[in-house]
Amino acid sequence: MASKSHQEADPNAIIANEGGFIFKPKAFNIVWGSDTRYWRIPRSPIPDEQEAAELIQVSWLEVTGSVKLEPSTRYEISFKLSFRRDSFGWSGAPIFLMAKVGKKGKYKWKRLKELDNLPKDPIMVPTDDSFTIEPIQDIPDKRLYFGLYEVWSGKWKGGLKVHEAIVKKLG
Repeated sequence: MASKSHQEADPNAIIANEGGFIFKPKAFNIVWGSDTRYWRIPRSPIPDEQEAAELIQVSWLEVTGSVKLEPSTRYEISFKLSFRRDSFGWSGAPIFLMAKVGKKGKYKWKRLKELDNLPKDPIMVPTDDSFTIEPIQDIPDKRLYFGLYEVWSGKWKGGLKVHEAIVKKLG
């Protein structure tokens, strides 16, 4: 497997503002993201609002991002997602939102059951309650590592659109 088959994150595709961070499609590390047989990725770091990273088909879904956080501040993580009309392979698939602070941090995770019936119009997930994380004061590495994962079933899936992720400061 050549390293060129994976998309490496472009830090210019992360929009930082006083409310947190917005990750556009090129801000993600995407397994198989540079292989056009599996993904369509917008060319521009900051694409039009309608553009998204579009999954054609994979059996290993791994879309990740990272950013340095402020200490003692809680953050909420969400993804703006939608399905193409011809999406497949999602029903019952174990899709997880996972995050940790620091390379050696412990993952916090949440299963995203919304992907069983995701609409064609973009929505923010998780929808049922928020997914929050807070850097621990005394650890030196305050970098957030987060992502969408479905690497367990081995089932082929396609038609997912990843519009953006938001890492929002809660205070």
